[in-house]
Amino acid sequence: MPKAIWLLVIGMAINVTGASFLWPLNTIYISQELGQPLTIAGLVLMSNGAAGIIGNLIGGKLFDKIGGFRTIIMGLSITTSSAFILAMLHESFIAYVALLMGLGFGAGLMVPCMYAMAGAVWPEGGRKPFNAMYVAQNVGVATGAAIGGFLASLRFDFVFFGNGLMYVVFFIIVLFFFKDLQPKREAGTTTNVFEQGAVVENRKRFNALIVLCIGFLICWVAYTQWASTISVHTQNLGIPLSQYSLLWTINGGMIVFCQPFVKFFIVRWFTSLKAQIYVGIVIFSCAYLVLSKAEIFTAFLVAMIILTLGEMFVWPAIPTIAHQLAPEGKAGFYQGIVNSIGTGGRLIGPFFGGLLADIYGMSVLFYVLAAMFVIPIVTTALFDRKIEGQTFSRKKVESRAS
Repeated sequence: MPKAIWLLVIGMAINVTGASFLWPLNTIYISQELGQPLTIAGLVLMSNGAAGIIGNLIGGKLFDKIGGFRTIIMGLSITTSSAFILAMLHESFIAYVALLMGLGFGAGLMVPCMYAMAGAVWPEGGRKPFNAMYVAQNVGVATGAAIGGFLASLRFDFVFFGNGLMYVVFFIIVLFFFKDLQPKREAGTTTNVFEQGAVVENRKRFNALIVLCIGFLICWVAYTQWASTISVHTQNLGIPLSQYSLLWTINGGMIVFCQPFVKFFIVRWFTSLKAQIYVGIVIFSCAYLVLSKAEIFTAFLVAMIILTLGEMFVWPAIPTIAHQLAPEGKAGFYQGIVNSIGTGGRLIGPFFGGLLADIYGMSVLFYVLAAMFVIPIVTTALFDRKIEGQTFSRKKVESRAS
């Protein structure tokens, strides 16, 4: 990979490591330390997700307008200050909610910029730059979840301070190395979500992205249960917090070390982006069917392994398609849409899951989630029907992506 991609990968890994100190433990902290029910915990995470959606859309537009470097610095200033203030005021429920929103907004500004920068600095890389960023995120998840679980077992205060310190490290890296990663931008090509839908020549591409993202939203609604309802469910079953954190470590470790395994299947059988999404969605559904019967740690471990295999097919494919759909000068905007939809799933998921679990129980929740994966299969089949001269179901689309 080019040096620029390695810099982005390192930066993403450090950024996500810091965030992963906190996000897998949010629901546990809100419910057990702050004494709030699962539904309220879901609403709190919804507020964090809502702030993230706003940040994603603004961050994508700012990338197209002022560049990634300045936008990331802006986002880091917000996340770093929010993290350290949270470390001091985390015992106040109101302060916790407000500062969690600050973390969500700041992170939302940064992520679409980093994905857009990856596509811009290595345009000939196809799926590779987005897969590299995805792997970097999961290195951060594995490292951060393991360290965060350990710190939480000592004192929850250490989790909040650790989060802030990692943002400081990332801030330093951005200041020294990211300024030279600025891609060239065409003047006068920026737009917003309302204007984009009105541009006739780009409307079909934008509509295709929205259809694809409807399925992406469903995937994230299901996926986010692991950090919300499932985390509390494991505690209620008597599974130690350290073992729950280990699940995320295994998730991240698999994503890093099982890349040759996934590459083999992509090269041999699932070379198109659509095929990769179909396979991943079916695997996702199997994971939640396993969860419906899970009562011991081993069962949760099996479900996490299955889930991880599924996400390795789906998650890198979506931003790759968004990059290929994006008109000139709209790369940041399209990545902002993708990330805002993912954040929307993280927004809706905890409340949806918490409400369903409180009323009907966890087994019903898992069956509903497994059935919902029919929707992304349909949206994947339909999204590119009206895109002339480009299809995502042919092998040639991914011939260089492995």
